[in-house]
Amino acid sequence: MTRGLFISFEGGDGAGKSTQSRALAQWLTDLGRTVVRTFEPGDTALGAVLRQAVQHGEEVSARTEALLYAADRAHHVDTVVRPALERGQDVVTDRYLDSSVAYQGAGRGLGVEEVERLSLWATEGLLPDLTVLLDLDPAVGLGRLTGTPDRMERAGDELHRRVRETFLARAEADSGRFLVLDATRPADEVAEAIRTRVRPLLPAV
Repeated sequence: MTRGLFISFEGGDGAGKSTQSRALAQWLTDLGRTVVRTFEPGDTALGAVLRQAVQHGEEVSARTEALLYAADRAHHVDTVVRPALERGQDVVTDRYLDSSVAYQGAGRGLGVEEVERLSLWATEGLLPDLTVLLDLDPAVGLGRLTGTPDRMERAGDELHRRVRETFLARAEADSGRFLVLDATRPADEVAEAIRTRVRPLLPAV
């Protein structure tokens, strides 16, 4: 059985990751492929508990935060992502390990390389076939949000600036895996650019 495609969406809060991951999953479904659309943190029963703890619970240290995200990711990969890929299903996820590298590694100052090693250990080295980075000025993205901000959303402008810079640096260093798009462009233009990049990854029929 052919392994499914693994595609992640990254970027700051308010960049449109949910909108574009939903659109891509629908397009792949319309092509006749079976798609699992998921997100991090929290798209398992255990993950929901960890998400609540890390985003809305009591204040925790940066290392504790990183370990909670890593625990969520390890369980997510074990129970959702890897089984789906092995069944030949495509997996489209809103956030994956690049978020931890950017937010905890750079944003929280734990070290990009250290958090990347933790994330790769948690996932047994599983990387997406494609990572779509929706790039947006953090001030614009946070201004799009509604509701009560979580711990990361209220972490301050400097953290979000470092996060953006780290995402862009990772994309530049690994252009074969990343597709960087301006998230201020109209949503339909962004969706078409994503489809253009994904088409060559699909098996010929």
